[in-house]
Amino acid sequence: MDQERAPLDEFYDRLHKTGPEFRGFLSNHGPMVVEAMVRHGHDDAVLQWLDGYVQRLEPFPSSSEPIGSDWRQALGDVRRVGDWTRYFEKSLAEQPWPTTLNVWWPRLLPGIAAGATHGVIRVGHAVRTLTTDGESPLRIRELAHGLAYWASRWQSVSIPSNFWESRSQEESRPSHHNSWAIALGLDHLPRLEPLERDEGGGLDGWISRMAEISGWPDLVYGTQIPENPEDILLWLAHVVDAAVIHYRDYGHGNGIMMVHSVTAPNAVWRALPALDRHWWRASAFAAWIATASLTTIYASRFPMERTRLREISPTIPTPEDTFARAVDHGDEHVIKFADTALDVYARTQDSRALAAVYQVGSLIKP
Repeated sequence: MDQERAPLDEFYDRLHKTGPEFRGFLSNHGPMVVEAMVRHGHDDAVLQWLDGYVQRLEPFPSSSEPIGSDWRQALGDVRRVGDWTRYFEKSLAEQPWPTTLNVWWPRLLPGIAAGATHGVIRVGHAVRTLTTDGESPLRIRELAHGLAYWASRWQSVSIPSNFWESRSQEESRPSHHNSWAIALGLDHLPRLEPLERDEGGGLDGWISRMAEISGWPDLVYGTQIPENPEDILLWLAHVVDAAVIHYRDYGHGNGIMMVHSVTAPNAVWRALPALDRHWWRASAFAAWIATASLTTIYASRFPMERTRLREISPTIPTPEDTFARAVDHGDEHVIKFADTALDVYARTQDSRALAAVYQVGSLIKP
């Protein structure tokens, strides 16, 4: 075990006594937030944050019956999250964690919207820790909890029935996949009116119906994903880059839900190096579907006025000050968004990524 990261294991141990949701449907962000805070050097702030956060959480649910060959019937049944957790703990104890991940990732990927995308996001944080900092029993257990939450809240997104076959067999075609082109695509996606969103049941109601929205299939399903693995990694990074900047301009449509249009594709990007490259292209496309869906459902139709953006972030901040500001704010969504925004800034040196953190902090109450 990496002793430098030992505090994270202690935080994981405490959080694994709590369930993945509370108050009926709200996701437990604790493991993801503490991982981000430790990674960015705020170990000393975790304990106070966690002491306050765990008061909202509920005990880990009990298990009822083992998951077996009938696992498909248990997909999407949140009542069996305890069973799923035990299943993945056993699987991860019997074989290397990348083996379990590669078996289950393609099974879970069509349900990338699970728990408002928190399933894949939690897995992405766990994989980052395992690949970057090394293994420990508690880090592997965190992966089990993430996979279990994803499986228990599994919900299929709207993807053409022949998607998996066509994406694996499709010949490579030239495509423009820079962040500017992707950002333009996000700007041009259709938008739901608030009334439409509410009548459709929010994310859960709309996620399997996206193809019904005029113009959406052509703009989203027609997106060309590169064939070469290195290009896929770059393309998905561009999706994350564009989503962060897009949030700065359009996130005021729904400050909290639009955060996931950023953190979900970044979770997939973080997981790619641990996956068989055969799944990279489908993974990138599923991440794009998630980002495009959340954008269509929750983004504002109109960009925020530039004068207001300058008021929110009047100076160009440093990455360190930006993350510290998110920690001081305290909201779990703000901290997780800042974690991704710092990835984007490190990759692009685009100060708008840091300004977007100030935007999310202004849209979500501390």
